[in-house]
Amino acid sequence: MARRALNTTATAFVAAAALFLTACGGSDDASSGDIKGAGDASSSPSASASASTDVDRPDVSVPKDLDLVFDFEKPSDQDSAAALDDAANYIRALTHGITKQDPEDPAFQFYSSGQASQYAHSQIKEYVDGGWTLTGEDRYYQAETSPGDESEKVKTVSVTFCEDQSKVYGKEVKTEKVHRTKESLASYQKFTLLMTSVKGNPVWRAQQVTVEGKAEACRG
Repeated sequence: MARRALNTTATAFVAAAALFLTACGGSDDASSGDIKGAGDASSSPSASASASTDVDRPDVSVPKDLDLVFDFEKPSDQDSAAALDDAANYIRALTHGITKQDPEDPAFQFYSSGQASQYAHSQIKEYVDGGWTLTGEDRYYQAETSPGDESEKVKTVSVTFCEDQSKVYGKEVKTEKVHRTKESLASYQKFTLLMTSVKGNPVWRAQQVTVEGKAEACRG
């Protein structure tokens, strides 16, 4: 289980809480990962693409030297499309917390609950404690969605996608020194997020996240 190993030699990054998001190339087996925030709206679907405009959503912007790219095709199913958008927003929010150096950042708390929220907190804290942030380009692609169980009050959708961390790097907060690494199998991760939504609420939240490190299927 590895978490986002900032495209750097990531000693300070953590193989934190098994599950989700890995960032910048260097994680081990299947486990947690990292993410990189999304800088501008031009780099990917709008942060609130399929969300109702009357929802007060948090800021998930990141510095200009960090670009989060979502190369996703929008599903025809409305719930799946909304779940995919907010899965991307969860990643943006987690990265926002890293770049803001705030383990208690409200953005990831808005887009997650349960294990996914705990994971985001631990990942952000690892970066903060290690004195690291992110720079470069992080790309997410090959997204797939699968509607899950639905109760009287809650709907679920499973979201999977690949990540290419080969162009995103770790940057020391104090010195702004960038640590670059070469592309390798460790640059590719595959994420699975369980997204949930209370009926009547347009916001989908990540409840659980898992990540497969060194994902051969995502390379090429």
